[in-house]
Amino acid sequence: KQAKITLERIKSGRPEKSALLIGLRGVGKTVLLRTIEEEATKIGFQTLFIEAPEYKPLSELLVPPLREILFRLDRMEGLSEKVKRALRVLRSFIGPIKIANENFSVTFDVEPEKGTADSGDLQADLTSLLNAIAEAAGDRRTAVALFIDELQYITEEEFGALIMAIHAVGQKSLPLVLFGAGLPQLMGLAGKAKSYAERLFSYPNIGPLNEKDAGEALISPAKEQGVIFDSGAIEKIVRVTGGYPYFIQEWGYEVWNAASQSPINLDNVEESTQLVIKKLDENFFRVRFDRLTPSEKSYLRAMAELGQGPFYRSGDITGMLGIKVQSGAPIRSSLIKKGMIYGPSHGDTAFTVPLFGEFMRRTMPTPQKKQ
Repeated sequence: KQAKITLERIKSGRPEKSALLIGLRGVGKTVLLRTIEEEATKIGFQTLFIEAPEYKPLSELLVPPLREILFRLDRMEGLSEKVKRALRVLRSFIGPIKIANENFSVTFDVEPEKGTADSGDLQADLTSLLNAIAEAAGDRRTAVALFIDELQYITEEEFGALIMAIHAVGQKSLPLVLFGAGLPQLMGLAGKAKSYAERLFSYPNIGPLNEKDAGEALISPAKEQGVIFDSGAIEKIVRVTGGYPYFIQEWGYEVWNAASQSPINLDNVEESTQLVIKKLDENFFRVRFDRLTPSEKSYLRAMAELGQGPFYRSGDITGMLGIKVQSGAPIRSSLIKKGMIYGPSHGDTAFTVPLFGEFMRRTMPTPQKKQ
């Protein structure tokens, strides 16, 4: 609902904050972004959706979809000099990218707008580019919505440039808005990149479902098929999943397959639980675990040994490992960059992946303490 209001305000030329969705893995941030994108498309926005992977420049990710948006604007009825100019500005923006990465290639039969978005300074160039695109959209009586998932993976320089560009667009009340999503460290990264970021964006926190909504997520789709859950089954699933949507989906899927008749009961849940855990261990958790170094795995295992959390003191973790806090700092920093943990407050550490502590205890039964 908040997103719909934002979209309508932006399209009508009124000022409104962009939004960064904050939450752990498995809470549905990407699904929400996609749903907001669908709403934007319904009311006539030109949309761009990208996922920011590790180690790939944001500028390279943005160029192909922005090019597509401008071509769509250009094909609309009537000539628009602002659209033509935006195409030239995008062509200029590509120049420094090609210099930095010889393998980057985009077919573009347009002359560059010399002296605009070609300085090689990402903050200045991205600001010029998004301003030009927003002006082109406004000239076509439409608006642009950028959707960027996994924002925590972009560099501080890129984040600063993106924030500066969105700020400049907002100051002119141009029809362009950003919806991003990322792990909890995203809010701190935004503030670090630009001090005014906290007032430029809203930061809706996307968390686990409450008990009632978690139950409804199981009950409603089953009811549509003429099947019901008994209360014991619902209570068990809600408890073991912690209300996290992704886990509710996994348990619901396996329990559905295990049950031979309605109502689905506690025995069906008990029968399915080990299968779900095995499936999560081999896929959801394992793909993250396999990216870690031995020292990073030991750090996470030490966190798991300290209990359920959700927050762990950095000193307690390094104490469990038998090392000094200073020695643990680079490991902690690396794990934050990989999106495995975050620092909710000074000296505290928490998993970004729900139930990962239990996985670490299953995978590494014994903590590894440095001798």
